[in-house]
Amino acid sequence: MNWILLIIGGLFEVGFTTCLNKAKTATSGEAGLWWFAFAVCLTLSMALLYQASKSIPMGTAYAVWTGIGALGTVLTGILWFNEPADLKRLFFLIMLVASIAGLKWVSATSS
Repeated sequence: MNWILLIIGGLFEVGFTTCLNKAKTATSGEAGLWWFAFAVCLTLSMALLYQASKSIPMGTAYAVWTGIGALGTVLTGILWFNEPADLKRLFFLIMLVASIAGLKWVSATSS
């Protein structure tokens, strides 16, 4: 169950980075809504990380949480903000996914 919470927390990390990016370019009235959404996503993301780290080693939980956030944020940038998707970038995204999966696997076998 805590792995599910950690994954959801990582997705909220993608949410707060996306909101931060949208707040940069929003008009003044709209920016306030993006900042509010940023604060909500940040709070939920941290709370879920905290909850997950009660049974998952903190180093593993943090690495997986940031990995999910980094992966999701890069994919969001590629899909919605026209960021580049060259071969080198995609290679390192695959390496990131492999590292996250490896940490989960090592954590499961050492418990």
